[in-house]
Amino acid sequence: MTMMKRTYSVRPQDIKRGWHLYDASQAPLGRLATAVAQRLMGKDKAIYSRHMDVGDFVVVVNAEKLQVTGNKEAQKLYRHHTQYPGGLRETSLEHLKKSRPERVIERAVWGMLPKNKLASHRIKRLKVFRGSSHPYEAQVRASIGEGQKEGKGEV
Repeated sequence: MTMMKRTYSVRPQDIKRGWHLYDASQAPLGRLATAVAQRLMGKDKAIYSRHMDVGDFVVVVNAEKLQVTGNKEAQKLYRHHTQYPGGLRETSLEHLKKSRPERVIERAVWGMLPKNKLASHRIKRLKVFRGSSHPYEAQVRASIGEGQKEGKGEV
């Protein structure tokens, strides 16, 4: 008699969420956003499953020191429409970086997440701060103590 092999399916009680710290001054925007999106989705875990949210919490500090390559500061535009006639609004990366640098990172990471029902749950676990101080210091330290790596050098 042969043994049947079973496919492992992740259960909600199997999900353990860690905390990761990334420094925005260490890498360009695109590389930072891809690394953060991978952590939010949980693709670095052995229990990754597309249909379940198994990702970790991510804290990004020093958003005002964000780097971009080339002429993106002046040329990159963020557009949205107010849904009124003639309501197309444009903001340059340079202006948005000065006024709300956290928003630049959030939009870059949002663009790299899959567009499904889990995306809004994943983006809520992203915490972005202008300076180097943040209120999640205890969670990050505890998670690093449990064997998680700090995200500063990984980007």
